[in-house]
Amino acid sequence: MFVPGDRPERMRKALNSGADALILDLEDSVALSAKEGARAEVAAFLAEAGRDVALFVRINPLDGGLADADLNAVMGARPTGVVLPKAEGAASMADLDRRMRERGDEDGLILPIATETPRAIFHLGEYAGSGARLIGVTWGAEDLPAAIGALSARHEDGSYTPPYEIARSLTLFAAAAAEVAPIETVYPAIRDLDGLAVYAARGARDGFLGMMALHPDQVPVINAAFTPSDAAIAHARAVVAAFQDNPGAGVLVLDGKMIDGPHLKRAQALLARTA
Repeated sequence: MFVPGDRPERMRKALNSGADALILDLEDSVALSAKEGARAEVAAFLAEAGRDVALFVRINPLDGGLADADLNAVMGARPTGVVLPKAEGAASMADLDRRMRERGDEDGLILPIATETPRAIFHLGEYAGSGARLIGVTWGAEDLPAAIGALSARHEDGSYTPPYEIARSLTLFAAAAAEVAPIETVYPAIRDLDGLAVYAARGARDGFLGMMALHPDQVPVINAAFTPSDAAIAHARAVVAAFQDNPGAGVLVLDGKMIDGPHLKRAQALLARTA
């Protein structure tokens, strides 16, 4: 869940939101005049908070003249990792890795927001093999349309127009190729929890393993969508058991439906997430 870096009272409250990780934001939610104060607030919070909840910091873009000051302020307090906006593939990962090492951080994680510039789209395949810091890949649908001059990324019903469906899909495939978690982007209508439930369920259906939130009220809805149901877990166990009972079989029938290797792989992955 994103938390503005200049709102320390929200950071402390967010620790009890149920989110798996907080993203302490130094970029879009903080005005330029408030950046310096926000850095100090985030560093102080990192120093005092435990790590029962993972604590990431979204810095400003690497080429914008603010990222080094962000890193100087927070890396000494050892955040769990850094969320990198305007990421453009392997070169951005290597650049941030170098800057983190220069500040004594050898193992902090990196979560790139991988679709915020037109050039970034053509580098999505590079995250595979981009280093051990990569914890996942996520995307955004706000900066990219602004960069290309689009009026909106969405239809009137809230669904994405074709260019941004492509960006979303490529993010999913890029994360899978890199063998890290694909993370769905935010749902901006923070009061529309019914719409969020539909959106999050679609993300879980399509293969995303989590989702970013903007408000504490969104967290339980997202958690519910991305937590496998009891029925899904029971079915996965039945698939695994069927192949264990028939080790030489390539195809089996379970509950009247054919299952084969891909079904087994999917079941094993679901059970691994719930272990």
